[in-house]
Amino acid sequence: MALTCAATRIMSESESTASESPDRRRRHLARLRRLPGWSAYGALFTLLGVWIGSAFGILAALSLSLAVGLAFGLIAVRRERAPNAEHLRALSSLVAAWTDSDFATSIRVPSDPDLADLTTALNSLGGQLRDERKRLVQREMLLDTVVQNTPTALVLTDPRDRVIYGNIAARELFGMPGKMEGYAFEELLERLPEPLAETLRGGHDGLVTLSVDGEEEVFHFTRRSFELHGRRHALSMLRRLTRELARQEVGTWKKVIRVISHELNNALGPIASLAHTGRVLAERGDKDKLEKVFVTIDERARHLESFIAGYAHFSKMPSPRLAPVEWAHLLDGVVAVAAVTVVHPLPQTPVWIDRAQIEQLLINLSKNAVEAGSPPDQVEFQVLDIGPQFLLQVRDRGSGMSPAVLGQALLPFYSTKRSGTGLGLALAREIAEAHAGRIRLANRADGGLIVSLWLPKPPRL
Repeated sequence: MALTCAATRIMSESESTASESPDRRRRHLARLRRLPGWSAYGALFTLLGVWIGSAFGILAALSLSLAVGLAFGLIAVRRERAPNAEHLRALSSLVAAWTDSDFATSIRVPSDPDLADLTTALNSLGGQLRDERKRLVQREMLLDTVVQNTPTALVLTDPRDRVIYGNIAARELFGMPGKMEGYAFEELLERLPEPLAETLRGGHDGLVTLSVDGEEEVFHFTRRSFELHGRRHALSMLRRLTRELARQEVGTWKKVIRVISHELNNALGPIASLAHTGRVLAERGDKDKLEKVFVTIDERARHLESFIAGYAHFSKMPSPRLAPVEWAHLLDGVVAVAAVTVVHPLPQTPVWIDRAQIEQLLINLSKNAVEAGSPPDQVEFQVLDIGPQFLLQVRDRGSGMSPAVLGQALLPFYSTKRSGTGLGLALAREIAEAHAGRIRLANRADGGLIVSLWLPKPPRL
């Protein structure tokens, strides 16, 4: 702008007097010295064009002055834009560094107010990314420490069944002195006893028992598949349970002994007392009272027999014989014994169960509901198809359970009934888990109990 204005003023003054005195020309040069930077040089050449115009004509002078002024104007604009272009290249380099996960880089804030705001915001964002990455690294280190030191052997394999991760427990289990990464999973299985290797090849969750150095060892195996970086991976988890099971077994035996001792004392104490009373009555010849004594002894003996038989049945429950069963046929058998209500419609897909075991389980649940105070016609059975499994719900309007009872109701030997063995719901849980299902108890919001039982569908052929 300064260049244009100066040139215009000088041109207008020059056109008024084609021939200038030396003093007037000196005053023009003094004014040019006060013009800033490249504008002064542009004006100088413009004045030169005026002098040329006095000799060669005004058109030639105007053309020359415009050409020279435009050239110097472009040079001035280029010099003015050069710092901004350099700063934009620095911003591009900063973003490229972030792409390479390098968040330690920051750039100088320029004097241009627009670029200064942008640069300050990007530097602040880089600092936040740097702090977040530091936190992620710390969490990864913590997670790696936990995974490496867990007693469960963890082996992660890629779609080619190659090991890409194994923790310390896995290296000890497979007898690997160094890292396992890169080995084929089948190569590692050859280092294990055949029963354990066969379980891992099958990929089915469960327990396996084998002899190690003359002692029985129990392992629990689990395998899960998941997507990682768009590819299917498998995580195999193997845990040695011998010590935990031994401790639980001792605790269970202690509890069984306490329960059986309690029941035996409750039954044998009165029987011994009644036997003594019967002997006295027999000596007296009091047959009427003696008959009542024998009846009471018989009742106590039958109760004790039922108690022992319940434990025997619980310990000898056979494995389920699975077969497809229509829901209507299954629930008709329950309704024939217990007057319950079945909510329709029922799923068309059959359930994959041992009919005798599940039918007995449902009959026991309906009896429990009635014993809890629910009217028989308010005990409802409803079956829902929830995708991979069926959900069977038994709802009643009984007294429900307290939170303490809910937490222990499925445990063996736990009962709130005076004559209960504590095996009814425990047996239901055992049957459900033997069918690869589960059972849960919960109170209803408006009174009563709801028992949820998950059962499998027939396998796809």
